[in-house]
Amino acid sequence: MKENNSNILRLRRLGIDTHTEHIIFMRADSPICRSEGFTANTRVAVNYGGRSITATLNVITSGLIGDGEAALSEEAFAKLNVQEGDLITVTHLQPILSFSEVRAKMFGKKLNDTVIQRIISDITRGLYSKIEIAAFVTVCSGDNLALDEVIYLTKAMINSGSRLEWDEPMIVDKHCVGGLPGNRTTPIVVPIVAAAGLLIPKTSSRAITSPAGTADVIETMTPVNLGLEQIKHVVRQEGGCMAWGGAVKLSPVDDVIISVEKALDVDSAGQMIASVLSKKAAAGSTHVVIDIPVGDTAKVRSKEEAFLLEYYLRAVGLSIGMGVEVMITDGSQPVGRGIGPALEAIDVLSVLRNEPDAPEDLKSRSVQLAGLMLEKAGAAPDGKGAARALEILESGQALDKFYRICEAQGGFKEPVTAGLRHDVLAMTNGVVRSVDNRKLAKVGKLAGAPKSPGAGIYFNAPIGKHIQKGDTLFTIYAASQGELNYALTYLHGSSHIVELAAI
Repeated sequence: MKENNSNILRLRRLGIDTHTEHIIFMRADSPICRSEGFTANTRVAVNYGGRSITATLNVITSGLIGDGEAALSEEAFAKLNVQEGDLITVTHLQPILSFSEVRAKMFGKKLNDTVIQRIISDITRGLYSKIEIAAFVTVCSGDNLALDEVIYLTKAMINSGSRLEWDEPMIVDKHCVGGLPGNRTTPIVVPIVAAAGLLIPKTSSRAITSPAGTADVIETMTPVNLGLEQIKHVVRQEGGCMAWGGAVKLSPVDDVIISVEKALDVDSAGQMIASVLSKKAAAGSTHVVIDIPVGDTAKVRSKEEAFLLEYYLRAVGLSIGMGVEVMITDGSQPVGRGIGPALEAIDVLSVLRNEPDAPEDLKSRSVQLAGLMLEKAGAAPDGKGAARALEILESGQALDKFYRICEAQGGFKEPVTAGLRHDVLAMTNGVVRSVDNRKLAKVGKLAGAPKSPGAGIYFNAPIGKHIQKGDTLFTIYAASQGELNYALTYLHGSSHIVELAAI
């Protein structure tokens, strides 16, 4: 009898990007769909050469692919390591046993260490669909995670990917919980701390919903896609690096979970803590300083919320053998003037170069963060860290170290802003009373940041500044007229991005 090979399909490449989601495209009239009962959104196993991935089925009813063919999303092509024309098999997916624990959490059952390890392992292996990950994110949101569950989640995320190992007993790092435009302290803090003789293997993320992530900003000046061995080489040579964490798979499950969180617009303190500390631990950090900006339109809205977050950060850090220090800062307005990769990089260079018009707020916050790191690492006496950091900055040692790190990572280049610009003018006289960080950030994103590295906003209206009618509140930069028009359309429909009080 002739063997039935109806579940064998030849691959076509359609060039469809679905980000991190694995998608398989099959014809509705294919024998495998009919005989196996596969329908749209069915989760299936796709197999090739002893390797397997889990993918979501999208059904094709046109002639886009032929009889006996299937197509994969670009991410699935890369994960399965296949080429167009290869023969794959498609089979039913076994039930995901760990998801029953997610359902149990919906009804109030606590997650123990073993259960969370199993859930995170299955998400890392790609067994969960985006809908199932969304269910996990939702049941963990708000205050639904107890402290012990946050600790278990952090440890599971640390174990989900690669880890950097160092011979030194003290490795320092810093992080900001975000929610504030600008505030690009990392490229200033890293060279200050490295110039002081400490090791700081800084890995940063790209933007998901903001106009710029730290890695996006640094990439306008030097390469950030470094492998593990490159990171080790740069750190051993210069004492610090400024790399993109996604390139080295440090706590990779975190990137998957964050992408779903952002799509849901769900913010969970427990998941945020696990996200931050798992990546720091995976990078080998032993001492971390966390910046928590607090403001009405920042991510953390009140001092009480910040204090609770501080308690959890310290407790989880202690459980994984990491010293955590927290600095609660002003989150009422942008820090620096640039919003967007190149514009923020220009701010950074202005501070490092000690230019007379460098943004003082960015300089001050960077010095305070670096100073706290120096004190906690024993590189400066208590109360003297900021003075030591300022000395390193103003002497030019930080700038020299910054250039050396850039050269070790592949070379330095000057950031360049986008070619189109539009000044947003004050309509009345007044004093700046408030700034809506979220709306300001959205204008920057609609103008094209961070995909257009030179796009964004140059902000010129800090709180307390006296404004005359016709003064420029901020300038929008865009790479195309369409993006500029898009930002202006939103701007004209929004009120009180910069609110003035009468003089």
